[in-house]
Amino acid sequence: MEHPHVDLDHLRELMKLMDQFDFDELEVRDEGKRLHLQRRPKGNGNAPQVVMPTMMGAAPAPGAAAAAPAEGGGEALDANIRVVKSPMVGTFYRAPSPDSSNFVEEGDTVGADQVLCILEAMKVMNEIKSDHAGTVVKILVANGEAVEYGEPLFHVRVDD
Repeated sequence: MEHPHVDLDHLRELMKLMDQFDFDELEVRDEGKRLHLQRRPKGNGNAPQVVMPTMMGAAPAPGAAAAAPAEGGGEALDANIRVVKSPMVGTFYRAPSPDSSNFVEEGDTVGADQVLCILEAMKVMNEIKSDHAGTVVKILVANGEAVEYGEPLFHVRVDD
């Protein structure tokens, strides 16, 4: 399989961000490309390594954000931001039913264990709850969108 072109300067920049902010894993999606970086296990050094540069079949879904900030954003790198990730593959729903209000909106204050969304997997509705009390600063997935295991769903700024 032929790997897509990887800009080495960009790759080095991402690796520096991983070191600077102590990320163990980073995935970037852009224009149908996906780059996944993951630290080696502790016994093999701690430098980030490229795990999987691949071409995706379709363009990334709007709102499917990477762990790295958008250019000029920086919000995901704030030390008080916690990323709520999908614990499974499924379909993301912002409300308990089509007629109901969304569980949360950007700017809402949430408590620990408050339901943020539902993920449907194999016809089972799974509530996804916040691990932290704080404020929802970014909803990264559109309602009804398919999500992957480990995909970022929300950015929550934790209370001090």
